[in-house]
Amino acid sequence: MTGITHSYRFCLQLSSAEIGRYYQGVARDICVRAESGEQLRFAARHLRPFLTTSGIRGRFILTTAANHQFKSLKKLG
Repeated sequence: MTGITHSYRFCLQLSSAEIGRYYQGVARDICVRAESGEQLRFAARHLRPFLTTSGIRGRFILTTAANHQFKSLKKLG
């Protein structure tokens, strides 16, 4: 089935020091729990557009293809 996607909403709060571990290569993936209760894992590089001097904070929506491959990550309001 093509065109089927799944969307997961979650909140994330990482300080600049915490996110620094990902960019130093100490960790590669981000693990979060979606509002639906599912555990999600995705590459930390997808958070780069949302990085500020204080880190990353906000509510996000992760969209995946039917095979759970990453499609997009957007910050919600």
